[in-house]
Amino acid sequence: MTDHTDSPTVTAAVLIIGNEILSGRTRDANLPYLAVRLNEIGIRLREARVIADVEEDIVAAVNQCRSRYDYVFTTGGIGPTHDDITAASVAKAFGLPLVRNPAAVARLEAHYEPGMLNEARLRMANTPEGATLIDNPVSAAPGFQIGNVFVLAGVPSIMQAMFEGLKHRLAGGAPMLSRTVAVFLPEGAIAKGLGALQDRYPMLEIGSYPFFRQGKFGTSLVLRGTDSAVLDRAAEELRALIRELGAEPLDAEPA
Repeated sequence: MTDHTDSPTVTAAVLIIGNEILSGRTRDANLPYLAVRLNEIGIRLREARVIADVEEDIVAAVNQCRSRYDYVFTTGGIGPTHDDITAASVAKAFGLPLVRNPAAVARLEAHYEPGMLNEARLRMANTPEGATLIDNPVSAAPGFQIGNVFVLAGVPSIMQAMFEGLKHRLAGGAPMLSRTVAVFLPEGAIAKGLGALQDRYPMLEIGSYPFFRQGKFGTSLVLRGTDSAVLDRAAEELRALIRELGAEPLDAEPA
């Protein structure tokens, strides 16, 4: 997308790590949250991947994404069990040793009752050498940042708390804004005019999303960009196009 503002386009990728996601046993809730929150601070989420608990796959994905995007966020795989291999895999991706982080150990010692901090739980204090910790106000075991990669928990409530605590470290660009116009017309009826609208507004992302409501087929048309005035002009042209096709535009998808 061409950004016609003076703000840079800042990009990110999310790597969702865990066999439980791929098996369908657990439904991911972290991607929608991160997509919304990143957009709010002007960071475009350009890619999301679901990665198995396989070291070589995690290493490859981290290295590919950290070289392509400004920020990479991983979720999952930093717990106390044998299949929690994200920290070790990220360390390998950076060519760094995995070390027992003293500051992370101190946080765990303060959290657990005496005698409860066993070796399995101490694994949650392992980070790549030189990593910066990410606070975990929910259950103490921290995430960490190394380079432009932020390693977060997989449990949604913990991940969200971690993100809210680290977002001040992120430098965003212009937030993405949107306008939605719905219509009881199928996509095919509006496709030609919509394509012409996109040609006139190359700085916008314009998408069409079909729905079936009230026994009728329709389409939600979403315009996204960083300039509110440009969005308003394009949305008004879209409404005019819909009226030319003999339908009435709606400013929200019908229930």
